[in-house]
Amino acid sequence: MMTTILLMACITFFTRYLFLHRALPFKVGPKMQQFLSFSAPAVLTAIWVPIVFVTDDGINLDWQNPYLSAAIAAIIVAYKTHNIYYTTLVGMGLFLILN
Repeated sequence: MMTTILLMACITFFTRYLFLHRALPFKVGPKMQQFLSFSAPAVLTAIWVPIVFVTDDGINLDWQNPYLSAAIAAIIVAYKTHNIYYTTLVGMGLFLILN
């Protein structure tokens, strides 16, 4: 078990080391940079979509869903203000009120 954890830690370290270390002759081209620019939104979407929409009974699109209401409010605030602090405060605040 410990060997597996150490090997996975080494794999994770070295795959990131190749991209981040400046002395290595490896350069990411513009097409790869554009491709990698989609990875953060894809990962974040994969995290929040099941939290907001999926329950034990299936998909919940009801307005009584506090996750959905807070997410819609956060989207509106993010679009209007472009401020991450306001967006976080409104989303979390509304979720706490509704929950």
